[in-house]
Amino acid sequence: MSSSMIIGQYIPGNSVVHRLDPRSKIAIIFFFVVIVFFANSVMSYGLLTVFAVGSAIITRIPVYYILKGLKPIWLLILFTFVLHLIVTKQGDVIFNVLGWKVYSEALIQGAAISLRFFLLIMVTSLLTLTTTPIEITDAIEELLAPLKKVRFPVHELALMMSISLRFIPTLMQETEKISRAQASRGVDFRTGSFKDRIRAIIPLLVPLFVSAFKRAEELAMAMEARGYKGGEGRTKLRELQISKVDISLYVLFSALIVGLILTRS
Repeated sequence: MSSSMIIGQYIPGNSVVHRLDPRSKIAIIFFFVVIVFFANSVMSYGLLTVFAVGSAIITRIPVYYILKGLKPIWLLILFTFVLHLIVTKQGDVIFNVLGWKVYSEALIQGAAISLRFFLLIMVTSLLTLTTTPIEITDAIEELLAPLKKVRFPVHELALMMSISLRFIPTLMQETEKISRAQASRGVDFRTGSFKDRIRAIIPLLVPLFVSAFKRAEELAMAMEARGYKGGEGRTKLRELQISKVDISLYVLFSALIVGLILTRS
């Protein structure tokens, strides 16, 4: 648990969230992404924050590790907040610094959008942290099963999405290794002009792409060696089943939606 990127990683555990049916996790996260955009008051944002933070605590994964894994996202959240302070010109002027006026509505909108973005990334990250790639593949295939009637390649799509998620931390680790190797050879990624930094990235991108294609080829060969021929005729060792814990989750999430509606301004 030392990587600075948690998106796509899976951490084994036996928490309530780990034991949930993956279809329930995907469904809840999908609807959470939708209802986040309906929050428009302090109370509604507070309910969503309590749900997200509570879910993270229940996973028994250290909160500091999750926040550390979101480090690449913090810069984007900060940029979003500052952009609203610059662009939005509504409300009363809160303070004026060297001719730059910050308005009250800009502060409110910047904080709201940044919080939304943080909650979305945090909750969606919990899916991969507590669900194996195989479970994600099976869940997506089950949820998209009706599309099989129109001959849509559901299994292949689910497999590609699962592999893509799993490759994110792998590529990040490979990038870190290559950057350290290049830095030990005198390549400087942090100083110099913008053009010099772009040139310094080229020695990083070439071996990264070569490594990615090599891993993809090895994965394809391994799948062929094991007789993989797509989803047709495949059976499953473990069937997905909805348990009482999943039903309790649906009830809790329904209560969250009701609370969100009541606390909207």
